[in-house]
Amino acid sequence: MTKARDLANLIAAGNPLADGAIAYSEVTGTPTLATVATSGAYSDVTGTPTIPTDFVSAASGGTFGGNTIVDGEFIADSYNETYAVLSGTSPAVNCHNGNVFALSTSGNTTFTFTNPPASGTAYGFTLKVTAGGTHTLTWPSSVDWAGGSAPDAPASGETNVLVFITYDGGTTWYGFQAGAALS
Repeated sequence: MTKARDLANLIAAGNPLADGAIAYSEVTGTPTLATVATSGAYSDVTGTPTIPTDFVSAASGGTFGGNTIVDGEFIADSYNETYAVLSGTSPAVNCHNGNVFALSTSGNTTFTFTNPPASGTAYGFTLKVTAGGTHTLTWPSSVDWAGGSAPDAPASGETNVLVFITYDGGTTWYGFQAGAALS
């Protein structure tokens, strides 16, 4: 008779590890998780924990769905933002679709900003505008531009990079030109 037993036999036998009847090195089989007791003996541990599938997925490279709240400081080794390409002469910058947007103009263009988060939650996005010709750009009246007026549209073939932030549900957007006449 050998002392090696599988995990199920160990649990059924009580706690033979504690009384020296078997050594840890003699345990064979694949252990499974059980509910963790905050007090009591090893033999008091029963059941199988349920781990939310979204947590398991995210921990192994997946994603969380919906709003995820982190209570405390969030530190990441890497951070990526969703990039969305806009089109047409009446593009809507939909805040639910990302934080970095790009448009190559095809005519005079009027922007709208949609679906900002609720008041009290800050949100910002970057917009890269490449001029496909000599076109005008019209911005929502809710944009408060640095310096008091919107920057000039990029010249044909050039690119401007703009940044916008809001914290009041989109009532006011603060707009800044981060780069001009990039080629």
